[in-house]
Amino acid sequence: MIQRNLLALALLLCTCVSLLAQKMPAISQEETTRLIRTLSADEMRGRASFTPGIDKAADFIQQEFRRIGLKPMASGLPGESSNFKQTFQLYRLTPGTPQGQADGTVLNAEDMFINTSHQHLNWTTDTQRLVLTIGDNQEFRETFSKINSLTNDVLVLVNPVHEETFRAYQHHFRAVGARQELDKGSSKVFVLSDKTDFAGYAVSVTNQVEQLPLANVAGMLEGKRKNEIVVFSGHYDHIGMVAPVAGDSIANGADDNASGTAAMIMLASYFAKQPQPERTLIFVAFTAEEIGGFGSRHFSEQLNPDQIVAMLNIEMVGKPSKFGPNTAYLTGFDKSDLGVLLQKRLKGTPYRIFPDPYPEQNLFYRSDNATLARLGVPAHTISSVQIDKDDTYHTVHDEFELLHMEHLTSMIKAIALAARGIVNGQNTPTRIEKDLLR
Repeated sequence: MIQRNLLALALLLCTCVSLLAQKMPAISQEETTRLIRTLSADEMRGRASFTPGIDKAADFIQQEFRRIGLKPMASGLPGESSNFKQTFQLYRLTPGTPQGQADGTVLNAEDMFINTSHQHLNWTTDTQRLVLTIGDNQEFRETFSKINSLTNDVLVLVNPVHEETFRAYQHHFRAVGARQELDKGSSKVFVLSDKTDFAGYAVSVTNQVEQLPLANVAGMLEGKRKNEIVVFSGHYDHIGMVAPVAGDSIANGADDNASGTAAMIMLASYFAKQPQPERTLIFVAFTAEEIGGFGSRHFSEQLNPDQIVAMLNIEMVGKPSKFGPNTAYLTGFDKSDLGVLLQKRLKGTPYRIFPDPYPEQNLFYRSDNATLARLGVPAHTISSVQIDKDDTYHTVHDEFELLHMEHLTSMIKAIALAARGIVNGQNTPTRIEKDLLR
């Protein structure tokens, strides 16, 4: 009899949770659609950092936070009580044309690229400076990564057998970039050459530098336990304007990451309609993820990481996952027990969250969760994109019309349900061991 009663109770609880999953009016497909259509509209011009488009997107997100009734989490400066923007400065560095000569021969600028944070670089032969090679029998990417991580200044001679890969890297390092600090750190000069050393050389470049503002947009719901924080996040920047395809040059970034930003806003709306949470909830739209994760880095400096119980970062949830309807995956699943806690909360609902099926893609380290994870916070990213097959990633084709809005709305509901134990203080995930991180 007791066993029957327990079974009946369990079935009743599962039914109640399943019904709750369906009856969540604060999370509607109509509202989610409105948010994504706005964020990925042509008027936003692809939301690239340092452009009017991303400023327009920030204003829209701030307006949504204010409408929802969140409390601003800005910089804390006087007079900013209504400002949800965390503004900070970055240096925008536009690479100049390198000049050089070696062993009496002028180096072709088209056979050079430089990785530096210095406005002016002027090298002449120095026996203390490293001269290294990426030879014909070496793997380019692996060797490049090792050299680029050195703290020394290095002149790197790249064998022409690697020309195709060299050109790809050259294109990346010749693009406009961002730096937190100027004239700091080492520099690396890469030259395409069949030589393995230069008896004498001279290399110089002058880069254009501007100091420009960027802004995260952050709001909060203060919990009963003010110093226990749960973060919901998504980056709202994208890559802006690209080479035109059939006359279209706007990389709208609907899935990457208007979808995650809209999900975060919808979660803010949902939790704002619930009783006061046990833990403080912070909702933040990060800037500058696409150019180096600078927004999440700045955000991490505003808080004590020991007070952050968990972070759920949301990225590219606009298309169904490989696991089927109503499913997503969590990056770095084995680095804390957050994923297990989320899965338990979804038992009895139509939704499932799986471990990341793409470990070779290194997704845990490629999104805004990584900064806080390196500080020990159980910070993970929820996603559903089939990254190995998605051919719209970082293209003009990442548009609203290709998103699956029913799936996206169900994912927001899933996250809201899965996070309930964390939000209400019943569940506390294990910390990430710092020595597990690269």
